[in-house]
Amino acid sequence: MITGLDSVLIIADIEGSSGCWSYRASSFKTHEWVEACVDMTRDVAAVVHALFKNGVHRVIVKDFHRTGFNLLPEMIDSRARVVQGYKVGPVPGIGDPGSAGAVLFLGMHAASGSNGFMAHTLTSRIRRLEVNGELLPEVHLFAGSVAPYGVRPIFFSGCPVACDQARDTIPGIHKYSIDKSFDRQEFAAGPWRQGLVRAAASALHDAQTVPFDPPGPFHTTVTLREGAPAAHKMAARWGFHRQGADIILHNTRLGDLYLDLIRICYLTPMAERVLPLAVAASNLRGRAGLAWLRHQINKRVKN
Repeated sequence: MITGLDSVLIIADIEGSSGCWSYRASSFKTHEWVEACVDMTRDVAAVVHALFKNGVHRVIVKDFHRTGFNLLPEMIDSRARVVQGYKVGPVPGIGDPGSAGAVLFLGMHAASGSNGFMAHTLTSRIRRLEVNGELLPEVHLFAGSVAPYGVRPIFFSGCPVACDQARDTIPGIHKYSIDKSFDRQEFAAGPWRQGLVRAAASALHDAQTVPFDPPGPFHTTVTLREGAPAAHKMAARWGFHRQGADIILHNTRLGDLYLDLIRICYLTPMAERVLPLAVAASNLRGRAGLAWLRHQINKRVKN
């Protein structure tokens, strides 16, 4: 195991997990989402078990899809701390990474503007997102957001395009892909998950990365799917520069870019002023969804 690595953070998404094979499976409170959540949890649980088996003492799991309430903590080793919902800070969305020395990204997807499985960055409202002329995947933002805490990105799983983007963004990161170009009925989840566990354990013992802290400036072009009218409205709302359907951002720090993208994707000025209340309301909706999810699972067991 990496010298001195006692605590690990997992950031988990659903699109690149073993159970999500369609847009409906990623959508809140659909029957396909129920199955996807169960398999996403199984993926995470298998990796958590492997981390403890390989000598990690503390594991934090951050549920990072949609409402942030997709995982079933009762299916995951109780020694792990499963963090659900979104946090105002200190790291936007994630909260406090604690003493984590490394982060593993599970079930991720490719960047907006690429041809990966269900590719998007933060939200599907963004058709294309480029920073300094390159597509921006979420791993760039998330790994950069925890870099000030000394957290090293060591592992990434998702579709082959997403894995290639992670490798290009963070040289030396270990990766493990899931190919969803064929019918789900032909997919063997058990053997794939065993490979996921082996790959994650390998990353734990042979990481070659450092905290991901790319230097600025960051010149960003955000192309909205709804076109120029939506870009005009968004730019006016936040005082951003606009060119046609593109919003143009200039930031010297990655953290500032991340905050501007959060504003574009999720906030209004009013919501930002009452952000703790807005986050609390979102988390309440997520908890209600998780209760619905458990109810659906119990119904299937009884039937």
